[in-house]
Parts: sequence; C-alpha cells; structure tokens
Amino acid sequence: MESIFKHCPNCTSTNIEFPNNVRFLCHDCGFTYFHNIAAAVAVVFRYQDKILFTVRNMEPDKGKLDLPGGFIDPEETAQEAACREVKEEMGMDIKPDQLRFITTYPNNYLYKNVPYRTMDIFFECELQEEQVHIVAPDEIKALQWYPLCEIPQERIGFVSVRTVIRQLKQK
Repeated sequence: MESIFKHCPNCTSTNIEFPNNVRFLCHDCGFTYFHNIAAAVAVVFRYQDKILFTVRNMEPDKGKLDLPGGFIDPEETAQEAACREVKEEMGMDIKPDQLRFITTYPNNYLYKNVPYRTMDIFFECELQEEQVHIVAPDEIKALQWYPLCEIPQERIGFVSVRTVIRQLKQK
C-alpha cells in the first residue's frame, strides 16, 4: 500500500521513504520515525459450546464478525485492557483472573487510510449465562452467539480472529 505520508513532519521535504510502512526516513534532515506495532486484545467469550461475536458498526471491516476487545492503553496490562474494553463495549465487569491466555497473532488494521500493524492478544473467558448487552452501539451493531462448529469463517473480518477461531475449531 502506498503511504499517505508525503512530506517530512520536521522539514517538509518530499525526499522521503517509508518502505513497507515501517520506518519513515527523510533523506534531507535525517528525521526517522518507526511505525511500530500497536498492541490489542480480544476476548473469546464461551457459553457452553458457543462463542460470542460482535458485529462491527465501524470501519475497518464494518458489518463483519469480530471479538470484543480493542487497543491497549499506555500503562495498562493486556488483561486490564481486555476488562476495560469489555466494560466499555458490553457493560460487563470481568476480572483479569477470569481471563485465560490463548495466543497472540499479528494483524493489519487500516484506519482512515493509515495502515497499522497490531499484535492481537487473545484471551478466553467462560460465562455462566448467555445474556449479554451492547453499551457501545457506535462500535457494535449486534452480538451473536455461534456454536464453535457453525462459525461462518467467511464473515469474520480480521485475519487474526479468523486464524484463532480456526485453531480453536481444530482442538
């Protein structure tokens, strides 16, 4: 993907390169910016044999299936971020000790034409009931439960989520 950055933010030169959207370098003033990965979390909620999915109500991948979660804030652990995101999106109070680490997987997140690379950290959490609610309708259009064997892989938006769900199905 071509970079949307056309000028050096330090000297405004156009004599720049940003190969693979990783390291921005100005050949005139030497300004260097490393576009490092962003850390994100996702929670696989289970109730009996079902997995909970959100339907995204915003880009990227608006209308596609996703898992509850989001980006980790500075000074926050992955578990704290997962708990905060679930509270913000679904109003649920979960505690870090309820989360079981599953795996990590890289992902690409195109937001407003800026390609972000993320490292998605996946946790699993067992629920005692199926009743869940949306408290962030700007982010989540719907919540849908699917039995693990019936999850429509083609409706899942992000490659990281598709990969982790495929791995869970193979267990």
